[in-house]
Formats: sequence, structure tokens, C-alpha cells
Amino acid sequence: MRHDISVPIPAAGVICEGRLTGPDDPSAVVLFGDCEPAARRDPGRTAVADRLVEAGVATVRADLLTRREQAIDERTGRLRFDVGLLAGRLVTAVDWWASRQQRAPVPIGLFGDGAGAAVALVAAARRPAVVGAVVCRDGRPDRVGAASCAVRVPTLLMVHERDRCLVTLNQQAAAGLRVPCRLRLLPDTGDRARRAPELAAAWATAWFTEHLRSRVGAGQR
Repeated sequence: MRHDISVPIPAAGVICEGRLTGPDDPSAVVLFGDCEPAARRDPGRTAVADRLVEAGVATVRADLLTRREQAIDERTGRLRFDVGLLAGRLVTAVDWWASRQQRAPVPIGLFGDGAGAAVALVAAARRPAVVGAVVCRDGRPDRVGAASCAVRVPTLLMVHERDRCLVTLNQQAAAGLRVPCRLRLLPDTGDRARRAPELAAAWATAWFTEHLRSRVGAGQR
């Protein structure tokens, strides 16, 4: 049976709105930290979430800003880039999910894109014993700062190939990470561009499936 329900996520004095989708007995769960309302409508992100659910992985899409904060952010455009605030809330979401599990722990992955990529990496660095894999799309890993040295989980970086600035930043990040890491370029020209959401979904699902499955085999601590 598949669930698609709203879930409140306590996060350091506020309640973040979340959406849990997936089977009763998922093989893993991937948390999406939404840093702005538009993230919920992004076709690439939706394609990733749908593909994961098809593969038997639950997804939790968490609004890391409250509705009041979203209104402020629409005027200022600042809160969505507050990596410290948002990473703290994503860590709380990770802890919330872990506390819900009464049986064998289900492996946890994090997905972040745009401003949320740095948030996912910082959260993974803060919970290395719990988070098993990270996927970032079109992110700014340079905003992770010193926390990049603490990232200890397999990381997939995906970037649209024509954004040379982002490609360079992600190449530098991939070279600096001391974990299994891969950089994949998404097409964004001609007919190939239409396949980008499908490719991102396939690559992300394969990455999570491989590394979260291996975490089950090794046993979570």
C-alpha cells in the first residue's frame, strides 16, 4: 500500500510542513529539503521523487521555512540561502524520521538542489552515522564551507552542462570530497534537454539504491 500524507516535522521551535510518500515497508527513505515554495513545483525534482517511489523508496518533502518565513523570503530572497538555519532544520527532520522507526532502521538519503544542495551536504556532515548517501542537482557546494571536510557519505553531483560556473564549482567540490563522489552532466541543449529530468531521476535513484542498499548490508550503527 502506498502512502501520500501530510506530516508535521518539529524543528527547533517551529513546525515544518512535510509530505510523506511511499510504500508501507520502504527499502529506504530520501528527505528533500525544500528551501522555497517553487521547489515543490520543479519538474526535475518531482521526477526524482516519483522515480524513487517507483523503486520502493519513501520520500519526505519537507518545507524548511514556515509559511511566515516564506512570505519574508519572497520579499528579501535571503532565508533560502541561510545554510546554517536550513541545515539545522534538515538535521532535525533526519532525527525525526529516525525516531519514528520502531523496527530495523531504514537507511536515509538526502536530496538537495539549488540552494538546498549545500543544506543537504551540511546536514549529512552533521549526521554521518545516520545519512547514507547524498544527491545534489545544480547546487553551490562552495557554500558548504569548512563542513565539506566533514562529509563522510557517498555524494552524487549533477549539473546542467552549459552552466560553466556551476560545472567548475562542482568539479572543485568533487575533487575535494574525501568520499565516493561522482559528477554527472545533464544535457540542456536541443532534443537532449528534454531528457534531463528523466536522466536526473534515473541517476539519483541508481545512486541512492546502490549506496543505501550497501548501508543495510553493512548494518547501521
